[in-house]
Amino acid sequence: MSQTNSNRRGFFGYLAAGLGMASVAESLASAATGEKTKTVKIVQFDDAGNRTGANVVEKIAKSDAEWKKQLSPEQFDVTRKAGTERAFTGKYANNHADGIYHCVCCDTPLFDAKTKFESGTGWPSFYQPLAKENVTENVDRKYGMERTEVVCSRCDGHLGHVFPDGPRPTGLRYCMNSASLNFVPRKA
Repeated sequence: MSQTNSNRRGFFGYLAAGLGMASVAESLASAATGEKTKTVKIVQFDDAGNRTGANVVEKIAKSDAEWKKQLSPEQFDVTRKAGTERAFTGKYANNHADGIYHCVCCDTPLFDAKTKFESGTGWPSFYQPLAKENVTENVDRKYGMERTEVVCSRCDGHLGHVFPDGPRPTGLRYCMNSASLNFVPRKA
């Protein structure tokens, strides 16, 4: 073995050991503070609503104080405290424009206006999410009933609930709060 290859291997060995120690130190620091870095797969879309790929990204976690600086009181109550806006009061209940609905907290694309329908409930309703990866469904047993809560996969922001009484092709009704959404008009 040549001296150059030996030096190169030694260098890479020290580098790997150093990176390993850095990773161990980072893990120990996270464990000491109770922090865990979590990731989630999110599907990305362009301004026209075309799927551009999926990326593994860090979940967004902020304190209530940080969310309160970013969101209106109603948005905070709905997204961070699982509140519900009053029926027929949300700004998107009667929106019929073409575009994409994003999470108001983290801008993750959630629903396509092409899947929006008039449910008569007073909340924006969709028969499917833009990408199943971008939303998470949880069992909600509040108020003496069992429902399926829908949250943003990236930031865990409460969006609304999904019910099995929607139109074809899915038969589902994703009943969302306008306060959880940000509408972005479709660009050709």
